[in-house]
Formats: sequence, structure tokens, C-alpha cells
Amino acid sequence: MKQHYSLLLFFALFTSAHLAAQPGKIKGAITTADGKPARYITVSIDGTWQQSSSDEEGAYEIKNIRPGTRTLVITAAETAAQRRTITVGANETRIENFIIKETSRQLDAVFVNAHKGTEHASVSLRLKTPLLETPQNIQVVDQAALVQQQVISMSDGLVRNVSGATRVEHWGDLYANITARGSQIQAFRNGFNVVASYWGPLTEDMSFVDRVEFVKGPAGFMLANGDPSGLYNIVTKKPTGITKGAVNLTLGSFDLYRGSLDLDGSLSKDKKLLYRLNIAAQHKGSHRDFEYNNRYVIAPVLSYQVDDKTKLTLEYNGQFAKMTEVGSYYVFSKFGYGTYPVNFTLTNPGLPPTKINDQSAYLTFEHAFNTNWKLTAQGAYFNYNQAGMSSWPSMMDSTNGHLVRNIGLWDAKSNMVLGQVFLNGEFRTGSVRHRILAGVDAADKKYYADWGQSHDLDSVGALFDPRNPDYGVPANGYPVFDRSRPIEERAIAAGGIQTQRYSSVYVQDELAFFRDRLRLTLAGRYTDVSQIYGTGTDFSTAKHLTPRTGLSYSIGKTLSVYGLYDQAFIPQTGTLTGGGKIKPVTGNNMELGIKKNWFHNRWLTTLSVYRILKQNELTADPDAPNPNQPTSIVLGEKVARGVELDVRGTILPGFTATANYAFTEGLITKVAPGAAGIYAVGEIVPGYAKHTSNAWLSYELQKGALQGLGISGGFTSLIGRHTGWSTRGQQLPDYFKLDGGLFYTQDRYRFTLNVFNMLNSYLYTGSYYDLPSVYGDWSSVKPAYYYQTEPPRNIRFSVSYRF
Repeated sequence: MKQHYSLLLFFALFTSAHLAAQPGKIKGAITTADGKPARYITVSIDGTWQQSSSDEEGAYEIKNIRPGTRTLVITAAETAAQRRTITVGANETRIENFIIKETSRQLDAVFVNAHKGTEHASVSLRLKTPLLETPQNIQVVDQAALVQQQVISMSDGLVRNVSGATRVEHWGDLYANITARGSQIQAFRNGFNVVASYWGPLTEDMSFVDRVEFVKGPAGFMLANGDPSGLYNIVTKKPTGITKGAVNLTLGSFDLYRGSLDLDGSLSKDKKLLYRLNIAAQHKGSHRDFEYNNRYVIAPVLSYQVDDKTKLTLEYNGQFAKMTEVGSYYVFSKFGYGTYPVNFTLTNPGLPPTKINDQSAYLTFEHAFNTNWKLTAQGAYFNYNQAGMSSWPSMMDSTNGHLVRNIGLWDAKSNMVLGQVFLNGEFRTGSVRHRILAGVDAADKKYYADWGQSHDLDSVGALFDPRNPDYGVPANGYPVFDRSRPIEERAIAAGGIQTQRYSSVYVQDELAFFRDRLRLTLAGRYTDVSQIYGTGTDFSTAKHLTPRTGLSYSIGKTLSVYGLYDQAFIPQTGTLTGGGKIKPVTGNNMELGIKKNWFHNRWLTTLSVYRILKQNELTADPDAPNPNQPTSIVLGEKVARGVELDVRGTILPGFTATANYAFTEGLITKVAPGAAGIYAVGEIVPGYAKHTSNAWLSYELQKGALQGLGISGGFTSLIGRHTGWSTRGQQLPDYFKLDGGLFYTQDRYRFTLNVFNMLNSYLYTGSYYDLPSVYGDWSSVKPAYYYQTEPPRNIRFSVSYRF
């Protein structure tokens, strides 16, 4: 490991030796085809990290440019890139003005990138309305944040950038399991709901991710089923039309070795056929003994501009993982949370790995009839295969905490076929402007799992002692499972079938009055869904119409207030304890908020208050007869309410900040018969922190001998934590994590060093759980606790090169 760091340090010193020349500067103005200032246009130096954005007057400036020949590139969302090659001398200020071919009206969809926040959502969110004017709390985690914080997967601390978002105990790095506003929020990718089961999708590797959008509250306007609490939407990288590339190498504690390559360019002289290719490979150990999570990723994209109005995009994402058995992250203890060393594990080094192949393909067709009307049709196919195991104890001695470790089979297969067609349009009736969104959304999802076989590693006469662990060959040897039959057949016996088919129609009209200052949103969605679950004999259907009303008012150009009422209708999958039909979740969200852009849109604040009512929601049964065959119960009705504040952007030149706070409270208002005795009216809904605070600050020197050198740091604070599955037993203590680091950016290079958990705190999430104290006798259950530790103090060092 030391040799690797030495090589990287040598590389850093060698490659930066030529950067000492006196820098120059480029500035100028960008105007539209009709002679008006072109604001929020990105100006970058090709192959480097240096970039700027034009302000309200169309002016831009890039400082600290190494003398020599450079290529300027100007880009904005949905506009053609311009390139200009110039020569910059030492201490020279070059004036370079640009005229783009679009008019000011056509630039309404342009968004600011880099450190200026995001003006618009991605195309996959369907919205043509700027986020400032949208009557909903939408937060965007952009590429700059992912790079600064060295986020390498969806489960890797990304939620710190969004108010109220947390991760509770989960099956390791299998899926993200993000909660917000009192519930688990849905996972989307490029506008598709990609949840086939409770335990998915596989956490996305960040190598092919452009940004992540968090939508708070119901999101039926996205033309895909979502949760009343919200969703996160992964936006994958697409071709830009600019020939460029980037390579990144990351080394870190616990045997982290990772490399990634990003290539972007054109395959034809007329630049109609574009490509984007992202490749990554990772070897990752853990602070827990014998644990690992290795992956490789390939994500090619092709786009073809048929003509100036029509575009086709074909995309493939492949993630291939090899990891320790699912559940190896868990530690079980009779004595409470955090009672064993932070590196303690219940797994065994002789167990075979769990292997996952997660593949998806997308085809998108876009056609602009004119500047006001556009049709988008897209389809996706997802294929997921898992061959592995999960671990969970069979029993625990109530006197000394010794236990029998059990390994359960967990093979799974999932196929999803998804399709969407939607139309965006704009027209006027007199003085009223209308923005129309209409479309259809359909999906066919199938999930098959075999968790019907299990094997005890230990025996009653040879229990596993956590205080004196023996990781040799276990008393009962290693499991040998029968996989001779197809997974579809085995899933019937295991009760592991979850299929869902739905279709829906959606229409929305945003009416703008008083010169577009007052905006009224009226919408409705009709959904028809059918499901099969359990052993394949349980079947349910449902149909529902959900309305949406929103109101937004602009006070000047940079301040807006909004109100929202939205209903949700979400099909659920799973298996009920004792059997029975599963009803969809119904609910509504009422929300008020205020949004403000500060100092020429350099930073944005969003303050919102909300109340969410949910009915018929399933929750994991804490008293499930067999943990290797997880079942659920209907909770009844619950209410979540809270306050959220988000601040992000460039506060001062070189100083960027992301900060947020959330107050969250969830209470049970009605208890379903199957949950009586487990939950009670007035009890706190498990799975959130009452007070959540996050910050990430970064400062980069703008001039002088150390220009490009920066420092960054942040914290996460969780106060009033409630366990993910139960309100019984000990509650979780408050949580505080401090991270920080240094970076150096100059020309084509970037070096980043971060230290995570700087205080070396013992951090964990967990929950109460009942375990039998007598082997095979579930009437002998006694209190126990499970928890998952986070890494102690650890470091990551990355070097990136753009070309």
C-alpha cells in the first residue's frame, strides 16, 4: 500500500513541475442570436478542470490559465457546443466574445452547472419549468459534489447533500435504502422507477452517473410510480459532442483500489453520431475482517442526431459485483449496540461469494415539432441475476450472547420492461401561458427469489462466541445448496415471487398569469395495476385516479413561494405474515415552501414545510417466524411532518457550500389488526432522525503561488435517531461524523485527499430484534440487538487527469 502512495506522490510532483508559469486570463461576453445577454452558458477550457458560467449580463471570466494554446468550449443544455482555439500569453488578458445561434427565448431551458447550482431538472424529470418556479422541493447533487466528496457508489455518503435524507440499517451495499420524510424513498434511473423488490436496485456505481436528483413528496408528474415521501433519480452520463476524456485512480484504506475511464466524443465528421463510454474497476475491502466488495462497470452510450429536430439515444449499463454474503455487515448482540470491536464480524472466510450481474438498456427517441412542442418516447429493459447467500442467526443464548450462525440461500432473478411516451408543449390563450405535460407510462416487473434453504454453521453444542471468535471451519461445515431447478420454480416453494404490471395516463397543465408571475398547476394521473406475490397464488388488482394541485408565485426574478397538494397511489410487493392480499399505498402530501436565488444565481436556498399521510404501507415484521423468509405486516396509517432547509452554491469566489437541516417527525395514527401488539397509536414511526444536519464546505485559492490549492470539509449530525424497524429496546445514540481534506486543481490535473471520520468515532446504525434462546423454539424469543458499524478513521487519495 505504501508503494502505491509513493508512486502517486511522485507522479503528482512530476506532473505539476511545469505549472509554475505566470498565468493568464480570458474574459468576454456571450450574446444570443437576437442580441440579448446569454446567461448561464458554461465556458470551459477543453481537457482541463477550468470553467466558468456567464452571469445575468452574459459576461464570463476564467482566471489562472497556464500560458499556451488553448481551446475554449461554450456549452449549455440542449444547445450546440462552440469551440475556439486561442493562444494565451503570460500575464495576458484575452477578450473573447461569442454569439450563439439560439435566441433568448430558446435559452429558457438552459441550466447553470458546476458551482452555480442547477437551474433546470434533467430531461428525465419531464419538467420544462425552472426549479425556482416548480412548486416542489427538488435538490440536485451535481458532478462537482461527487468529485469533491469522492463518492464512488450510491451508498457512499451521498445523502449528506440533501436535507432529511438518511440511510438506516440495510443489507450492506446491496441497495441504498434511503429514507426521507419518514419513509423509504423510491429509486429511479433516467426517469424510470427501477424498484422490482424491496431489496433493490443494486447500488449504482458513480462512474456512469452524471448527477442525482432528489424529489421530495409525491412525483406522479414523472410519469412513473413513486412514494408520497419522494424519490431519487439517477441521471446517467450522455454524449456532449465535445471530444474529451478523463481517467481517475483512487486508493484508500482497507485495500481500496479503484480506476475509472470516461471517454466522450464523435464517431462521424458531421458530429451527428456521438458516443460516451465509462469503464470502472474496483477492489474494495472493509474495516470488518474477511469482507469485500469488488466490482467492474461498463456503460457505453450512442446518440444519433437524425436531423435538427430528431435524436435517438441508445445506452447500456452493466454492473458486475462479487461480494461477501449479503448480511455480513450485521452484528448481533445480547448486550446492546456497539458492544463488540468495530472490526468484528459474524461471517466466515470460507464462505463462497455472492455474485450479482445487473444490466440495463435504454432506447430514447426525441422529436421537437417546433420550439414549443416536443415528443419523447423511451423504453428500458433491466435484467438482474444474483447467486449468493444471506446470513442471520438461528438462536442466541440469553445468558452469554453465544449464537448459532445461519446461512440462507438467496438466489434472485429480476426482469423489468419499462416504457414511457410523453409530450411537452407550450401555448397561450390570451394572456395566460400554458405548459402542457401529457403521457403514458407502463411497466412489467418480475422478481423471483429462493430463500427457502438454509444451513447452520454452528451447533448447539458448539456455539459461536463473539468475544472469542473462531473463524476456522465451522462445526457444521459449509453449506451446499440445491440449485438444480430453475429459479422460477424454486421461488414458488420459497414464497419469493413478486410481479407487478401497471399502466397509467397523466395530464398536467401549468397555467401562468400576470406575466408568468403566478403559476397554477392542475394535473391528474390514472393508474391500473395488477400484482402476483408470495407463492404465485396471491393476486391483486387496483385502479386509482390521483389529482395534483400546485401554486407558485414569483416575487421578483429570484424569489418564489409555493404550495402543493398531491396524492399518491403506489403498488406494493411482498409477502404478508399469515398470507392475504396486499393493497397499494395511498396517501397525500401538503407542502408550503419558499425558494430564493442569491447574488446572480450563485447560490440557492429552499425552505419547505410538509405533512404526509400514508395508508396501507407495509413494514417488515419484527417477529417474522423465519428471517430467511422475510415477511411484512400492514402498519395502518401514519403521518410524517417536518421542516427542511437546503443551501447550496458559490457563496464567495472560490468558496462553495452545501448545507442543510431537517426536522422530521413520524407518528402512527391508526394500527392495522396485524400490527396490534407490535405498534400502537401515537408511537413514533421507526426509521428516521428527528434532527438531521449536514454541511460540506470547500475553499480554493484563486491567485498567488498556491492557486488551485483548496481545503474542504463537512459534518453529519443525527439527533433523536429512531431505529429502522422497531421502537422497542434501546434507542440509538446521537450521531456525529466529521470529514475533511485537501485538493489541488491545475490545468488538466486534480489531486484529492480526504479523511473520513476524522474523530475516529464508533459509528453505527441498528435495531432491536427478538431471537430464540432455545434452538428451533420461536416461543423462547429473548431481546437482542443488531447493528452495522461504519469504518473508523480512513483516507482516500485520488488523482484525475483530463485530456
